[in-house]
Amino acid sequence: MTTITLSESASTTHRPAANRILAVFRLHFVNPYTVVIIPWLIMLFIFLVNYAIWWLIDANVQDAADRSDAQQGLGWSGASFYIFVYLMVVAIQAINFTFPFAQGYGVTRRDFYLGTSLAFVALAAGYAVALTVLSYIEEATGGWGLGGQMFTAVYFGTGEWYTRLATFFLILAFFFFVGAAIAAVYVRWRTNGMLIFFGLLTVLLVGLAALATFTQSWPAVGEWLVENGANGVILWSLVPTVLAAVTGYFVLRRATPRD
Repeated sequence: MTTITLSESASTTHRPAANRILAVFRLHFVNPYTVVIIPWLIMLFIFLVNYAIWWLIDANVQDAADRSDAQQGLGWSGASFYIFVYLMVVAIQAINFTFPFAQGYGVTRRDFYLGTSLAFVALAAGYAVALTVLSYIEEATGGWGLGGQMFTAVYFGTGEWYTRLATFFLILAFFFFVGAAIAAVYVRWRTNGMLIFFGLLTVLLVGLAALATFTQSWPAVGEWLVENGANGVILWSLVPTVLAAVTGYFVLRRATPRD
């Protein structure tokens, strides 16, 4: 089915660009197991592990005050973080595995990247809706009956529905497009490119930490984080998301498919 769809799009170059972009978009959903089923299986596994932890806490903490303190601590859960990281891996695989295939059928780099970006936006929107719904279920059930917090942690999942939806979408978009940029570097420069990329990233992060330390700017950084809050910081993530998306495009446009 994938071959037929792409070959038809590639063999009729006079067709509108929108049709070629949609052909690439559909390519990423030919195998829903990778982009939909596996992420939710991972989410289910993480949820069950956390549910067991919540149950152990609830069963072994008898004092009401201690139980309340324990449940407040659960608000700092980072359990959902793993699904975001895995979706970044999905983005890396989506480009690394499908780019050579699409190029073999004459799909331009521009159409491939736009179609892939459209797929990432659709996935981010779909997952954001699902996570928003789960956050309301979590609240309605009192933390799944045990005061647990996986989808309403202090970092996200609170506020009005549109705030939750936007927050989840921005986080997901960040990981998708950062993954896309990493994949583009690998497709173009392979192992050497990855070594240089992560080396420069490490130097940059250490350099920024050193700058904040030597200039005694950590209090200002903490003040900025407090003033913006979790939602404000996540909103600022739109800046690196856009930079990653643009960088990925310009890197991939000169990449050469390799086996």
